[in-house]
Amino acid sequence: MVLLASTRVVTGNDTGSGRAVAAAATLSIEDDRIVEVTEGVADGATLVDGWIVPGYVDSHNHGAAGASYVDPDPAKVQAAIDHHRRLGATSLIASTVTESRDDVIAQVRQLRALVESGELDGIHLEGPFLAAAKKGAHNEALLCDPAPDFVDEILEAAGGALSMITLAPEREHGLDAVRRFASAGVAPAFGHSDADERVTRESVDAGVIVVTHLFNAMRSIHHREPGPIPWLLTDDRVVVELICDGAHLHRDVIDMAIEAAGVDRVALVTDAMAATGQPDGDYDLGSLKVLVRQGVARLATPDGSPGAIAGSTLTLAKAVEFVVSTVGRTVPEAAVMAATTPARLHHLDQVGVLEPGRLANLCVVDDAGVLQRVMRHGQWLDGGRHE
Repeated sequence: MVLLASTRVVTGNDTGSGRAVAAAATLSIEDDRIVEVTEGVADGATLVDGWIVPGYVDSHNHGAAGASYVDPDPAKVQAAIDHHRRLGATSLIASTVTESRDDVIAQVRQLRALVESGELDGIHLEGPFLAAAKKGAHNEALLCDPAPDFVDEILEAAGGALSMITLAPEREHGLDAVRRFASAGVAPAFGHSDADERVTRESVDAGVIVVTHLFNAMRSIHHREPGPIPWLLTDDRVVVELICDGAHLHRDVIDMAIEAAGVDRVALVTDAMAATGQPDGDYDLGSLKVLVRQGVARLATPDGSPGAIAGSTLTLAKAVEFVVSTVGRTVPEAAVMAATTPARLHHLDQVGVLEPGRLANLCVVDDAGVLQRVMRHGQWLDGGRHE
């Protein structure tokens, strides 16, 4: 039995009405589980100098350490997983990018095996059912409509491992696909869409419960043509993803979104790609070439210059630090958005909060939100100290 205590523990199980609090507590950990949580610092407990928060849950993440999660080399895939784990993301949902129909099915089957082995916590398909006008870093030639037979083929290949799919509901069969995925227990995500406010409302009524990187790859707000953002920010049925790296969104926009939605409706995500944890250089994102300069990933244009933003090199450790130190939100708020909200959204009932019976996944951060240590399944991870 390990007793771990702090004067500032964020359990994440008291976030109703957008609250996020911390208190002195002791966690009793046996093997990979939390078996008891008691108030105050118990005798004999190891006192942690910092905040103890739930282990982070990254629900939109394409890879790291030079590889995507669909790389054919298992060692490279494991290196990508390990990189994010060491930097706080003790739970990972692996994201794909738009590919051909055959490749989508092959990738789903490959990732399903990693979910069933416990290395990953789910699959997120970002495409191919996206709008050409808001394609971002996706190959336009491979975008297509979510025909019913294709949707059924995806669900069959996933076998229950598919957590989320990003789609543009205005595409032909779009709303029907939202209903089909929702009925199968998959979270339909609004994203890479050129839908107006009317279609956006229809998509939420049909079953959309999450927004892929709010503000990015969708219509912006205009005072006479509001587009999707006001509705998505204020509808209690919807969780919004935010990429908090200082490149995708301005700090004031992040603060506004958190204030409008509340921490129980905001999920911090990385949208990290293979270049995460790597030096500046040239990389691949699916079938597209990406240039990373000063840590920002952008598509390579025909003349070789950087174009549109293409994913990120972010980790959730850095996202939490940015939200606390730059945006000015509290550590408990950031912790809930990085762990509790995405875990609840994706029905990961073993993680996201610190309470008896849950996995002993946790992070230790300082007052600035900077990661200090990471525990996963009751074990401190080598390299857990933030660099």
